[in-house]
Amino acid sequence: MPPIYLDYNATTPIDPAVVDKMLPYLKDHFGNPSSTHCYGRNAHEAVDRARQQVSALLGAQPDEIIFTSGGTEASNHAIKGAAFAKMQGIFGRLFGGLRGVHIITSAIEHPATLQPCDFLRRLGCKITILPVDGHGLVDPGDVRKAITGTTTLVSIMHANNEVGTLQPIREIAKITRERGVLFHTDAAQSVGKLPVDVNDLGIDLLSVAGHKVYAPKGIGALYVRGGVKLESFMHGAGHEGGRRAGTENVPYAVGLGTACEIAGRNLDQTTRHLRELRDRLWNHLQVGLGGKVVLNGHPDLRLPNTLNVNFVGHVGAEFLQKVPEIAASTGSACHEGQISQSPVLCAMRVPPEIGQGAVRLTVGRFTTEDEIDRAGAILVKTALASASASGSISRNR
Repeated sequence: MPPIYLDYNATTPIDPAVVDKMLPYLKDHFGNPSSTHCYGRNAHEAVDRARQQVSALLGAQPDEIIFTSGGTEASNHAIKGAAFAKMQGIFGRLFGGLRGVHIITSAIEHPATLQPCDFLRRLGCKITILPVDGHGLVDPGDVRKAITGTTTLVSIMHANNEVGTLQPIREIAKITRERGVLFHTDAAQSVGKLPVDVNDLGIDLLSVAGHKVYAPKGIGALYVRGGVKLESFMHGAGHEGGRRAGTENVPYAVGLGTACEIAGRNLDQTTRHLRELRDRLWNHLQVGLGGKVVLNGHPDLRLPNTLNVNFVGHVGAEFLQKVPEIAASTGSACHEGQISQSPVLCAMRVPPEIGQGAVRLTVGRFTTEDEIDRAGAILVKTALASASASGSISRNR
């Protein structure tokens, strides 16, 4: 029997219906969407249809969607594109290139946000990294205080990939609109799990990762609100309306479009299903381990599928090695006797002696109740047995 897959925040399996829609464009419809003959028109229409499907899930217009190679490229394009567009303008020339650009982000962002920011910092851009509270929440008041006359962009993720905490995006967007600052959100983890409407949220730029929404790896999308100017991330021919050079990946765009259509069709049901499975697993752990399992992230304002917990008295990486029946992720690692804790948990100020036991358990559309019950029993049994062997926990807690 294969391991129980509880790592849906890392990647999702491709939905069989998505594969079916992709196959004709891998086998038969090979045309270049920029060609004007029938082969090209067929491919062009497929990309247009996929763009409409993605935009429908996000409440956007089709021409506001740029296909990318994934969520990382989407976030890089949003951040670098906004910075370089500002630098190209009169304001940037007056202030000497990127020295007149200021970007605000948070301490718990994905590396796809933090690393581009660090790259721009090395080029002269000013970067402000905001703290979070013990639940992983950014304070909108901190955003307001951090904005200056040179602030170009605020980039705060919609949902954290490790602990699942949902950020107050609407409140932050209200502040950025008042100050005339662009707002980008990395929604790789929330799209397909919760309603994500760009107009309801009030954002200007939004990143989507295909492999988090049951589409293939290597495809994503960037939403760019109409009128927002970005410098191109890929330079070359005028693909994607001149915004992203490179011949479109037709089969994968079809896959992402289909995945988004499926997600939108059953979103309320999916959200409810994920939350029930997540809470069922949490109940197993609480009943079996009591105070020896501690939740990371906000108890309510978090992704419906995400359960990040500390197995107190354990090291997450070592603990998962003892449960090969379960495929999950850890928030800590042990290298040469030194235990390293996740930067996200560090930013949340989780005590190292607690956070070293962090394990991320994430469910998905294909997870079953039987798998949850078996996983819960395995995790509890392993935690108790390991603790008993080490003498750190009594069975008579």
